[in-house]
Amino acid sequence: MNALRTEAIRDVAQALETAQRGLSSERWPTKLPVRERIALLLDPGSWVEDGLLANALRDGLPADGVLTGVGRIEGRQVAVIAHDFSVKAGSWGELSCEKQVRILERADRDLLPVVYLVDSAGGRLTEQLGFFAGRRGASRIFQLQVRLSGRVPQICCLHGPSAAGGAYMPAFTDWVGMVRGNASMYLASPRVAEKVTGEKTTLEEMGGADMHTTVSGVGDEAFDHDWEVIAAARRLLSYLPSTYRERPAGQAARPPQTAHWPQSLIPTDPNASYDVRDVIDRVVDEDSFFEIKSTWATEMVTGLARLDGEVVGLVANQPSVRSGAIFVDSADKATRFILLCDAYNIPLVFLQDVPGFMVGVAIERQGIIRHGAKMVTAMASAEVPKLTVVLRKSYAAGTYAMCAPGFEPRATIALPTATIGPMAPEASTNAVYANKIAAIADPEERQRFIDERVAEQELELDLVGLASRLVVDTVVQPEDLRAELIARLADAEGWERSPWRRNHPVWPV
Repeated sequence: MNALRTEAIRDVAQALETAQRGLSSERWPTKLPVRERIALLLDPGSWVEDGLLANALRDGLPADGVLTGVGRIEGRQVAVIAHDFSVKAGSWGELSCEKQVRILERADRDLLPVVYLVDSAGGRLTEQLGFFAGRRGASRIFQLQVRLSGRVPQICCLHGPSAAGGAYMPAFTDWVGMVRGNASMYLASPRVAEKVTGEKTTLEEMGGADMHTTVSGVGDEAFDHDWEVIAAARRLLSYLPSTYRERPAGQAARPPQTAHWPQSLIPTDPNASYDVRDVIDRVVDEDSFFEIKSTWATEMVTGLARLDGEVVGLVANQPSVRSGAIFVDSADKATRFILLCDAYNIPLVFLQDVPGFMVGVAIERQGIIRHGAKMVTAMASAEVPKLTVVLRKSYAAGTYAMCAPGFEPRATIALPTATIGPMAPEASTNAVYANKIAAIADPEERQRFIDERVAEQELELDLVGLASRLVVDTVVQPEDLRAELIARLADAEGWERSPWRRNHPVWPV
């Protein structure tokens, strides 16, 4: 072998070693190096990397700051995009965009779920024509993300910044987990925001993990460490099929966390508070509830769980927060979750305890009608099997949004504490008899009149009467609810989607 050939081989080996080694991450002691993140995410020995020598002729740009390839999670093949924060802050240049485009095109062609380990300061302004305006730049990445949406799961672990236009990468995914203290999403930095608007703020306040998971709703959950968000991503994928053509895989059934239903768990007083998660714990398999957006719009609880080993999606009103009324954000939260479940063939269970949509001048100006219509549209459009459970109160348009009988749930199941009506008896009495009540001068006589009318309203909404008119399909005791849901879902096992009928509804966005 001649000397030139030997030197070339030596150069290749050195380039490969340099790219594999990357740059030092010692300046960021709270962050795991990118290859350690990938090792935690994937099954051992399953990582197959592409484009390792991208930009190898330039110093200081190992792999051009982004790792792309394919690996396996619990034996299932997934595509991975992982930004290397030690290389130009994980910024996007022409070749790093090309690498991301290629792996997304592979996911599009082969229908692979995609996991994004995001830690990027945005586009490199020194290469702005490469990442910004070109046909293979950021716009192509977003185009492919949207094309993949609803066809394969897309999961984002946000370990650091996701800045400027790059902030949309997490926004196009199905779930965003953020690491406190490191992760952030923002279209403009605090410095730029101050220049444009005069506002003085901090990165955490404007785009940090706690803000996005409690205020904006762009993030789904906040975690304290890199390994925690990666573990959550692996767990979430276990509830989802690999593609829209499949159904979620079942697992061995487990009993619920507890089978005991205290009589006081769901109070008979419709105004008394309780935590709907206590109901969920008694219905689903033990430790199977994966809550989504647990700290945002908390008057609504959404999440995936297993019932007798099979995956279901739960949409539940939360009486312990704002009485479980539906607000603008909680309507959006439910809408997004319903769309996720319908996309990936996950049956839906609605747990109703709802006084209705929130009312008032402020909420009307926020567009509660429009946001409520979004939720109703998503629920009505979903073709997966739906089951409705009336735990206690089910009033006003909240009944509709939580899958009323007219929206074709497979069954409407009521507990003995259930009541359904256009509004609460007290409110109905005051609405219907307002003038009469005002005309009664004697306070005791007035209260007696109100109590009599309320009793009449309650009699009209009697649960036996509702069942006799087929408003509900069955009434079960709380301790029998789990078995009833399991039987109903088993009965719906052979469901199929209807033939294609239109492009899509015109959504009230």
